[in-house]
Amino acid sequence: MEFSYIISPLLLFFFLLHASSVHTKKSYIVYLGSGSSTFGSNPSIYDVQLATESKYDILGTVKGSKMAAKESILYTYNRCINGFAAVLDDNEVTALAKNPSVVSVFENRERKLHTTRSWGFLGVDSGRGIPQNSIWKASKFGEDVIIGNLDTGVWPESESFHDAGYGPVPSRWMGACEGGSKFRCNRKLIGARYFYRGYEMINGPLNISSLNARDHEGHGTHTLSTAGGNFVQGANVFGNGNGTAKGGAPKARVAAYKVCWPQGKCSDADLLAGIEAAISDGVDVLSISLGATAQDFANDPISVGAFHAIQQGIIVVCSAGNDGPLPGTVTNVSPWMFTVGASSIDRGFFSYVYLGNKKQIKGSSLSSGGLPRGKLYPLMNSVNAKASNASDGLAQLCEEGSLDPMKARGKIIVCLRGDNGRMDKSFEVLRVGGVGMILVNDKISGSGIETDPHMLPTSHVSYIDGLSIAQYLKSTKRPVATITPVRTEIGIKPSPVMATFSSRGPNHITEAIIKPDITAPGVNIIASFTRAAAATDLPFDKRRVPFNVQSGTSMSCPHISGVAGLLKKLHPTWSPAAIKSAIMTTAKTRDNTKNTMLDFNKVKATPFDYGAGLVHPNNAMDPGLVYDTTIDDYLNFLCTQGYNSLTLKKFSNKPFVCSKNFAITDLNYPSISVPKLQIGAPVTVNRRVKNVGSAGTYVARVRMPKGITVMVEPSTLQFHGVGEEKPFKLVFHYAQQVRRPGYVFGALVWSDGKHFVRSPIAVNLV
Repeated sequence: MEFSYIISPLLLFFFLLHASSVHTKKSYIVYLGSGSSTFGSNPSIYDVQLATESKYDILGTVKGSKMAAKESILYTYNRCINGFAAVLDDNEVTALAKNPSVVSVFENRERKLHTTRSWGFLGVDSGRGIPQNSIWKASKFGEDVIIGNLDTGVWPESESFHDAGYGPVPSRWMGACEGGSKFRCNRKLIGARYFYRGYEMINGPLNISSLNARDHEGHGTHTLSTAGGNFVQGANVFGNGNGTAKGGAPKARVAAYKVCWPQGKCSDADLLAGIEAAISDGVDVLSISLGATAQDFANDPISVGAFHAIQQGIIVVCSAGNDGPLPGTVTNVSPWMFTVGASSIDRGFFSYVYLGNKKQIKGSSLSSGGLPRGKLYPLMNSVNAKASNASDGLAQLCEEGSLDPMKARGKIIVCLRGDNGRMDKSFEVLRVGGVGMILVNDKISGSGIETDPHMLPTSHVSYIDGLSIAQYLKSTKRPVATITPVRTEIGIKPSPVMATFSSRGPNHITEAIIKPDITAPGVNIIASFTRAAAATDLPFDKRRVPFNVQSGTSMSCPHISGVAGLLKKLHPTWSPAAIKSAIMTTAKTRDNTKNTMLDFNKVKATPFDYGAGLVHPNNAMDPGLVYDTTIDDYLNFLCTQGYNSLTLKKFSNKPFVCSKNFAITDLNYPSISVPKLQIGAPVTVNRRVKNVGSAGTYVARVRMPKGITVMVEPSTLQFHGVGEEKPFKLVFHYAQQVRRPGYVFGALVWSDGKHFVRSPIAVNLV
């Protein structure tokens, strides 16, 4: 199917030859609301042309003519989303924002990517076979569910996407294979498209040879294979972690939408075009492992696109971001998006440091080699190896060109984490003839050590262990050390632990919604990789691997996408909200020592770290009750955010009147947040639960947040059949100040003795 994106050769010529004018003209997205219900998600060519012409008319009112409008437009969004992307100056932006047909106008900005034992760790696969209670068996491995992935494209030749044993492509699939030259889809990888015009308007033209859906970065292949890749035996990285790679829904069909380009840059205009294409093509699950700083809902293209996706029954799963551990850093925060944090699994790749004083330190690494056994090497702080033209600060971080070969050659160099990339540091040590590197965490990174495929023997150690190394360096005139080869260790306790990098709550757009929603494995995940780039992503690294280890909420996001696909197969009539609720309310908050999950610094984690907890796929099959949030619920929520009925009509493509009795805390969400609770001013929160299991009586139990009381009314709910929905309310009381202001946490559990429907609670005491 031909999609309605339009670009003028004159526009490109203007962009290339008149760069000085780009400072006053930028590309913007003009959002007009929902696509026409008359057209549907797959309008005819005639309908598309009519919709396109109407956008030329709107833009022509500020451009002076229809022809000028045509030459300014990058994309028109004509199906489920209504809008266009165009080059505008400040005056034109102001004029369009005043147009009554326009919901919002926002700049075409860039977003960034948020960069197999994990399924065994989640209980889906035992390592000795698939358990009888596995969601894999019940859902037939997600057979024929369609997972779309917005990312850097895909490496179609990867074994994770071979189609042996697959039947015909589902007839409901409306997509196409527009991957470019020498790119072939099949019965597994059933679709591919690429979108680049927004990127070019910000960064300039791409090399024509790269204009295809092929993955030149590796990120998209990794995430898509994690969500829906085949079983592939013998997966390992430099011989480590050997096992069978597989996706969460290994029998799903998959489609790749390339919206991210060199250095992982992804433009808003391309993102929105990719989301609209995925909706129109007919995906069941949309996986998006990228983002930017959280924005107002109508000015965020992922939020806008996700809203229209859920209207079509598509669940949208997004990464929470990699800006942790600082609070308030979580992104992709709209309530209709499923936001995923990252935690560890019980497997690690470790390289040990042995110091000359006999002290042994455990570090993390995936170096492809080690130092000779039994030989010790001179150990030097990087500052003492600095080049004559480098500052202490640059040398401490092992920045490019900061070290002196005459000082560093033949030595193990100690570098500090921060600023430049971890593997850039080890390459600097390699460049000057060092034999190895010890990467020491800064204080804020604490115990959060990362596994990277360094090009020379390397061990990444914690902040505390780094202090021990610093003390040893000061204690002797001839410090020595060695670094062992990497070895894989399984059964690590405690696990999971929240990742250092995983972005944290609270949600700074609206604290009434807890974000992230859930956590999933996102540390040291092995999955398929491109053959077009090195494991390190460094241009001078010539190593190529079919599988790679990567960490990030980019890796945790497709785990949830895979589980969502399994539930879609198992319960095809469930709404995106019901699937989300099932995953959230059955999650675990205890680790493999049966204690409360910890963060990377061994402090108890909270819902602002892990949301509802660690996904438990097998339990999500039968949650008992679900919080089935409707489109009207979301619209009423937007009313509390200042959107009026006229604007909301554009969102929903139907008349909508804001409820006068709906409070911001009343969104029927599977988690509960009270942004403000004062002494003597109780707050009431309303919810509804729908029965999706057998008849039964559920009793409420609350783990009280410290210093307050919570009453549930009624405290007992009786259900007689599937689909029956009942309301209840929670009343929060803060009688007297017993602690400092700030957030306290608890949980609500509805149980019939078999099911345990758990919702995290966060209350801000002021």
